Amino acid sequence: MSLLNSVLKVFVGDKSKQDVKALMPIVNKIKTFEAATQALSNDALRAKTLTFKETIKDACLSIENSIAELYTEADTSEDIDRKEEIYQEIDSLRDDVYAKTQEVLETILPEAFSVIKETARRFVNNTSIEVTASTYDRELSGTKDYINLEGDKAFWANSWDAAGKPITWDMVHYDVQLIGGVAMHQGKIAEMHTGEGKTLVATLPVYLNALTGKGVHLVTVNDYLAKRDSAWMAPIFQFHGLSIDCIDYHQPNSQERKNAYNADITYGTNNEFGFDYLRDNMAHTPADLVQRPHHYAIVDEIDSVLIDDARTPLIISGPIPQGDRHEFMELKPKVEDIVGIQRKYLTGILAEAKKMIAAGDTKEGGFQLLRVFRGIPKNKALIKFLSEEGIKQLLQKTENFYMQDNNREMPKVDEELYYVIDEKNNQIELSDKGVEHLSGKDNPDFFVMPEIGMEISKIESQNLATEKEAELKEELFREFGVKSERIHTLNQLLKAYALFEKDIQYVVMENKVMIVDEQTGRIMDGRRYSDGLHQAIEAKENVKIEAATQTFATVTLQNYFRMYRKLSGMTGTAVTEAGEFWEIYKLDVVEIPTNRPIARDDREDLVYKTKREKYNAVIEEVTNLSKSGRPVLIGTTNVEISELLGKMLSIRKIPHNVLNAKLHKKEADIVAEAGQPGQVTIATNMAGRGTDIKLSEEVKAAGGLAIVGTERHDSRRVDRQLRGRAGRQGDPGSSQFYVSLEDNLMRLFGSERIAKMMDRMGLEEGEVIQHSMISKSIERAQKKVEENQFGVRKRLLEYDDVMNSQREVVYKRRYNALFGERLRVDLANMIYDTSEIITEENKANNDFKNFEFELIRYFSMSCPISSDEFSEMTPLDIAGKVYKTAFQHYLSKMERNAELAFPVIQNVYETQREKFKRIVVPFTDGVKSLQVVTDLEKAYQTNGKQLVTDFEKNISLAIIDDAWKTHLRKMDELKQSVQLAVHEQKDPLLIYKFESFELFKAMIDQVNKEVISFLFKGEIPQETANTIQEAKSRRREKTRTSKENIPNLDERSAQSRAAGNTQGSQQTVETIVRDQPKIGRNDRVTIKHVMSGENKTVKYKQAEPLIVKGEWVLVN
Repeated sequence: MSLLNSVLKVFVGDKSKQDVKALMPIVNKIKTFEAATQALSNDALRAKTLTFKETIKDACLSIENSIAELYTEADTSEDIDRKEEIYQEIDSLRDDVYAKTQEVLETILPEAFSVIKETARRFVNNTSIEVTASTYDRELSGTKDYINLEGDKAFWANSWDAAGKPITWDMVHYDVQLIGGVAMHQGKIAEMHTGEGKTLVATLPVYLNALTGKGVHLVTVNDYLAKRDSAWMAPIFQFHGLSIDCIDYHQPNSQERKNAYNADITYGTNNEFGFDYLRDNMAHTPADLVQRPHHYAIVDEIDSVLIDDARTPLIISGPIPQGDRHEFMELKPKVEDIVGIQRKYLTGILAEAKKMIAAGDTKEGGFQLLRVFRGIPKNKALIKFLSEEGIKQLLQKTENFYMQDNNREMPKVDEELYYVIDEKNNQIELSDKGVEHLSGKDNPDFFVMPEIGMEISKIESQNLATEKEAELKEELFREFGVKSERIHTLNQLLKAYALFEKDIQYVVMENKVMIVDEQTGRIMDGRRYSDGLHQAIEAKENVKIEAATQTFATVTLQNYFRMYRKLSGMTGTAVTEAGEFWEIYKLDVVEIPTNRPIARDDREDLVYKTKREKYNAVIEEVTNLSKSGRPVLIGTTNVEISELLGKMLSIRKIPHNVLNAKLHKKEADIVAEAGQPGQVTIATNMAGRGTDIKLSEEVKAAGGLAIVGTERHDSRRVDRQLRGRAGRQGDPGSSQFYVSLEDNLMRLFGSERIAKMMDRMGLEEGEVIQHSMISKSIERAQKKVEENQFGVRKRLLEYDDVMNSQREVVYKRRYNALFGERLRVDLANMIYDTSEIITEENKANNDFKNFEFELIRYFSMSCPISSDEFSEMTPLDIAGKVYKTAFQHYLSKMERNAELAFPVIQNVYETQREKFKRIVVPFTDGVKSLQVVTDLEKAYQTNGKQLVTDFEKNISLAIIDDAWKTHLRKMDELKQSVQLAVHEQKDPLLIYKFESFELFKAMIDQVNKEVISFLFKGEIPQETANTIQEAKSRRREKTRTSKENIPNLDERSAQSRAAGNTQGSQQTVETIVRDQPKIGRNDRVTIKHVMSGENKTVKYKQAEPLIVKGEWVLVN
């Protein structure tokens, strides 16, 4: 591949050079403004910002006037069709405003960038900058000590506090930073090396885009960086009259957080931006909303947010009834027992295998070795044995033999195992022997699922009384649910014990299981594994098992950030994932040259046979480097290794600091000391993001910072992040990675050629290989992992895109209901859709009686056509007639409600308006009641019409929210159940798309019918019409925010297969919760052709293939 790239560069050219070449004319144009900008007085420099704003405003003025006129027309028009057209025109004009704004920004970019660069230069060259005090200066001076007022003058100091750290401004933009700023304004990713000043670069596009007044979001990976950067850069923006805030300083749903979003520039963490979006879509009044429309975002460390966190949905959840009921503690002893038995059995088998292989019996010895590898692949004795000469090759040869012909011979290897572990895909599968052991002799059917269709047929064939038959069926469904949940619980416990290790994937702190981010090594507070896995780990570690929750709102970071009109980012490591950024986000990666050439010495990897040899070599090297006066940063991949190396250094009496997930609170202090002469710092990957280690002249003279990597990470980006800590701004330094054949990456994905070479060379213990071929082979192994991870992320995105399209529809309806201006159009569409559904269903069955009944049921009106007309007219004509009649009936009904309520509203307003601001008016449809909150003054001024609008809002929001929560639960269960389609050689994604569409269509139809039914029947009860009360503030529902680590689709399939393997015969296990009992294969059902509308009645087993193809749908 490297040869192909070299050939392409000769003919096509180097992409990074071409990108920079394309941006240089803009950079040169910026520099032409520098002399004129430097000649400006301080006040004239500040006045440039107002000029830019006026230019943007003037360019968009005519379009904004057109939008205002259309809104006026929409408010006065009673024609629903015209209203819909108006709102579509408004949306189109909003796009025109954005396009026009971008044109103007491109025009003023060179001068605007020059203004910010000059501002930075003046803050460097002057301890105090004198300007004529503006109103904004006076406001800021009350809270900011770097602004002092003297008469009509304001003095801006160049020193201030940045999140607890005093700083003096000392940065001016380099030319290469101007290139980065232009790239980000154009909606691209700027890849800049460590120490090149990404935070300063961001000031350029942030300032330019903030001039529009639409808001700019700068997104960071943690709250420390959000608070530090917002305080650090604030004076540069505030000097020009732009407001800046950080959402992480303020409580969710607070007025302060709303103010932060209303600022010109808003800093914050990716999680909080996403959670605020979800909270806004659970709001019940416009005043509860905090975010504005998503205009422009710059994501710092964009690869961490959009790649590493791509599989991580943000979830707002709440309690569910009996959420604390589970079987984890009951099943835990069984799992501990089976894990212990398998470990003990295979430890003995490993000893036998060693003897057989030593005696020359490689066939039987290899067979036993493979069995051990399939059952306990992470066993340290096994890993050490595999590093011996020829052993790994023997294992691979044996495995290849038993895997041939689609794993035909593999059951012979697995027959004595209780469960099988596939470490590469993070999967675990119970064997028949394992199921038998867990069930025990007393209850062999403990885990065996009933075959629903067969069991129902047996019950029905007994000709029992209706009540008795219903009772038996209910018992059957209950047993199915209990066993399905039991199998799921067991599988998660087994994964917790066999695949998840304490201090590697998670730590236990303060009696809680906390996940450790594999990319950064930081604790991910508030994040939980999904599907009960976190509860299983809690049971394993004997800490409190948190109750299960129900999802109220969810979005992945991928789909949240794709909502912005313009998105860009910056990082030190994006090129390795450039393909993924383009394919998923349409973001191009531009490599920005360094300001000074990199002087770091990046050495070829040192490869040892065993971890013990590798760690001894690391300690020896670190000791020598420390004695020579060079600071050393030792990078590790998990907490366990960092603590092991710490103990080894303590034995040698070498002072050092350890920075890992357990000690993350000391991060700032440890990083501050890391550049001292001879200082040794052991850090997990968390030292790689957002940390600059600054060196003294003494350290530079000694050779600079030495990076020692103790293991190659699965991702090349993480290794590049670690390397990037040294060689900052042309500083000297070195990086060296130590690798062993026992490392996870080499064990799972390493090339056989390396193992063969080391065997052929007959290396003795402690000897090492160092060669470019070895380093390239390791890089190929990393690429394998990256390709696999990309496939997983892309597949997950395809699932989430289905959910996202549904989320957009629901949230748009919520938004329209919340603000009310487009609600009447939505209601008209609901009435038409409901009219169409009722007409089509009854016309197809030629059932006029039921047609009349449903019109009364949903619209509370008599049928507008006769029986003969029903027979003669087309469904389209009937639906149109019903819609017109129903809509007129609805309008007159709402007028009556307003007339009925107005006298009471008038009385309250005229006699008690000082006492009441918002009032509660009860409505009922005869079954359910709804307390409608409305503004007393508005209700009075509109003669009660505001009350009707609020009634429409309230009922729409209540029904949409309730239906959406139920739908989210069903979608979660559907995603689980469709993985069983792999048994039938079908693509789970296709079935998921089809089934989710049916679920969503049913949900929307149900929402339409429920909203329409309540609106048509809803009235103010006569007996309570005169008892209007003051509205109390709405109590917020208790919710919790979390980020879930979800298994990839291979892992989900494995879970499902494990469920399937617990049954006596191969059959499908359904975990989706049904509104009705499952249909038996021989039950007769009615299906309808999607295109022709033809109906026919057949047995379900005949209908099933037609339904799966998507040509027919089930009617009943």
